[in-house]
Amino acid sequence: MDVKDALKEIKRGEPRSLYVLYGTEKYRLQEFVSELINRTVPEENRDLAITKMDTSETAIEQVVEEAETMPFLVERKLILVKDQTIFASGKDKMEHRVDRLLKYMESPLESSILVFLIQADKLDERKKTVKAAKAAGGVLSFLPFGAEELMQWVRKEAEKRSSPMDQEAIQTLLNNAGTNLQTLVVEIEKLSLYAGQGQAINSEMVDQLISRTTEQNVFRLVEDVINGKVDSALSMLYELLKQKEEPIKILALIIRQIRIMLQVKELTGRSFSQQQAASQLGLHPYAVKLAAEQARKHDSKALAKWLSEAADLDYAMKTGRVEKTLGLEMLMMKMAAR
Repeated sequence: MDVKDALKEIKRGEPRSLYVLYGTEKYRLQEFVSELINRTVPEENRDLAITKMDTSETAIEQVVEEAETMPFLVERKLILVKDQTIFASGKDKMEHRVDRLLKYMESPLESSILVFLIQADKLDERKKTVKAAKAAGGVLSFLPFGAEELMQWVRKEAEKRSSPMDQEAIQTLLNNAGTNLQTLVVEIEKLSLYAGQGQAINSEMVDQLISRTTEQNVFRLVEDVINGKVDSALSMLYELLKQKEEPIKILALIIRQIRIMLQVKELTGRSFSQQQAASQLGLHPYAVKLAAEQARKHDSKALAKWLSEAADLDYAMKTGRVEKTLGLEMLMMKMAAR
């Protein structure tokens, strides 16, 4: 079952008695929980109907006892349980009688909705609890969107506010603000208010209103360097220095970006998809997409040489053998010359 199907069931008034929600995309997971609450528990009853628990502090048998208890003065109750050990491979000091949960899962109480919330990119497939939850059909994943899915999501969020965004504006927003969904919602709201009701949001508005983080600025600096735009890259460097950014931090971010480009190039060369590469590297798929586009213009040997030279410069800067700003300027000019 996917999230859309689960939401359709909930909107029809047919929520399941058990959900296991996992993933690292907290914003989407919380959106689902909010919709579940709004559709199943009247606002005036929420103090009585919603219970929050945590398996790092409460044994699973107590969670089950709560689920087996009939609701008081309300038709249905909702039990939200944070977990890292019953369904995932985390560890805590609690002793859990998992057999109690497995027995409950065979015949859950219809008046209780038991929701496990797991912040992890995967469940422990070896566990009986995971197998039982999957058999019951209540397992939902909330993992980061792929690059194209993320762009579609931004487009829909803008359309919800009657402020359409074209491809260029969306890419500018993601390049400036990053990929955190909560941050993006706030920035889209700001852009929509600025554009006005029913007016489109363009890339110029995004650049004007959305400040880039240091990481995003360094990404653009590297982009300019590998495209041979030395003047533009140096202007960005001087702007960062003017903002009191430490040269060693700037170099560390340059090294990180070159390393990601090299890793992505090697993985995609081994037939990894961008989604698989993102999972392997612990990166957002959109960051992998951008790194793959950058890396496409250079072979692995060139990237490895840049990485080696940047690492040498890092040592030289930290030991005082080279003036920091001059060292960065020389590295950028060397990279752009190839």
